[in-house]
Amino acid sequence: MKLFLSLLFLATFVLPFNLYAAKVDDLSPQQIRQLGERMYREGVLPNGEPIQAFAAGDIPVEGTSFTCISCHLRSGLGAIEGTVISPPATGKILYEERTTSIKGNEYVPSYHSYAVNLPPRPAYTDETLAKMIASGVDPNGRSTMAIMPRFQIDDENMAILIAYLKTLSAELSVGATKEMLHFATVIVDGTDPAEIESMVLPLQFSVDRKNSLATASKNNDRIARMAYNMLGPDLLAKRFSLERWVLKGPSSTWRAQLEAYYKANPVFALLGGISHGDWAPVHRFCEDKQLPDIFPQVDYPVLDESSWQTIYLSRGIRQEGEAAARYLAGMSELFKDRPVIQVSRNSRRGSALKAGFNASWAQKHKTPVLDISLPAGVALNVKQLSKIIKTQNPAAVVVWDDASALPALQKIAQTEGWKGLLLTSGTWLGDKIWTLPADMRKKLYLTWPYRLPHENARFNISLKRILSGRSLDDFNFEVISKSYITNEVLGKALKDMRGEYYRDFFLDSIDMLPDTYFPLYERLSFGQGQRFASKGCFIVQLGKGENPQLERRSEWVTR
Repeated sequence: MKLFLSLLFLATFVLPFNLYAAKVDDLSPQQIRQLGERMYREGVLPNGEPIQAFAAGDIPVEGTSFTCISCHLRSGLGAIEGTVISPPATGKILYEERTTSIKGNEYVPSYHSYAVNLPPRPAYTDETLAKMIASGVDPNGRSTMAIMPRFQIDDENMAILIAYLKTLSAELSVGATKEMLHFATVIVDGTDPAEIESMVLPLQFSVDRKNSLATASKNNDRIARMAYNMLGPDLLAKRFSLERWVLKGPSSTWRAQLEAYYKANPVFALLGGISHGDWAPVHRFCEDKQLPDIFPQVDYPVLDESSWQTIYLSRGIRQEGEAAARYLAGMSELFKDRPVIQVSRNSRRGSALKAGFNASWAQKHKTPVLDISLPAGVALNVKQLSKIIKTQNPAAVVVWDDASALPALQKIAQTEGWKGLLLTSGTWLGDKIWTLPADMRKKLYLTWPYRLPHENARFNISLKRILSGRSLDDFNFEVISKSYITNEVLGKALKDMRGEYYRDFFLDSIDMLPDTYFPLYERLSFGQGQRFASKGCFIVQLGKGENPQLERRSEWVTR
């Protein structure tokens, strides 16, 4: 009876539906987009009040907790995850009849799974769509109340929302045409040429292979049938282009350079990119232009959780510091009010590691961290640090410095009477990690943000396919592996997009990918709005013998 009364109330509230066209017509397209977008993404009415709704039949909730975007995604093109199906909410699709197949794509997996999982229905009208949003009943009389809230929206605001849905993913994004998808990669001038080649080669290989397939399918029926089943006729026929946008000079001038590149050739997305220094100007440019940037290879990503356009492989250098803190905080028996000493080189890398450690430590532990900063050009003072160790008896000494600190670390590890843990960055030691003296290997712990090297060998066959007969040793393994990942994710996302070439749907499609296992990283995981794919790090030590391997001392320590 309670459910019946709430349905009766809502039906009285929203029906009959009138669009108040005059009022909506008074709004500019920009105003409709701004107001409708806020309702869709934030669950907030134009007057700033949260939309009221009923979930699971008759449970009152606020729309801010059940936004449209959380199910229908930013693009409005919906999602299929397991048994949960969120159909598209764009006017372009809502106002068309839906059948159990998509003509011309009946045997293409991504199209087929999409079509057969959504029940047929007639095309919506403004009236039936308003009824659906308010009462949870579709044009066939089916109820969606089990999964979709019913929203209390008056006629005028309903008209704004519906007008917005008609604009959502309505036109192909810039950089996508009937014939082409245009991409670019950003390279900061001065980057090691070997690293540039290692980054660009997989991307160019993928572009060339795709274009060759498009050409071959026109001339060979067997290839055409095979490629059709994998890609569908639209993606099969598309050709790709890849430009190199080289940024020169100080980062303060990069915005103007990016604007010039984009004006000359507006691309659909940026792929990869490489910089060991700044990246923030590129990040901000992509946010402003609503331009996706997939897996730039940078040491210092922009850690803005509200950003949408850039997906990073990890949180960069800082992630090692974060993982070290989480690992140590989990060893509560080691501490018992004993402090941690953290020594960090006063450099961008050292500061990033220190900041990551301190931020994570503050969340996990209450014991103090004694920070010691090493100015540029000043060596680690072993005598001073040994004295501090003897007086403070720290549970751990964390040193963020390069391989020049190894002799000092060896002496610190031998401090008489000290029983604690010594830890540093494995990646900052570089190749010197393999030359650690035997007596130091048991005492020095290392952060390692990748899969262990000897476990990566099984992925080498995948990498070698793109090398055109050259040796993998000719390339930077980390860089080429990251670029290979970019290619694979690009391909998976494009196949899932069903010919809907909208930038937001491109990012939505990446967000919906399952956890994936590629070269280099132990695991990449995705999710709506998540912008860092690798979320973990190992703590390792160097093993015994003349050809030692890294050995795990932790599981994949995740954020």
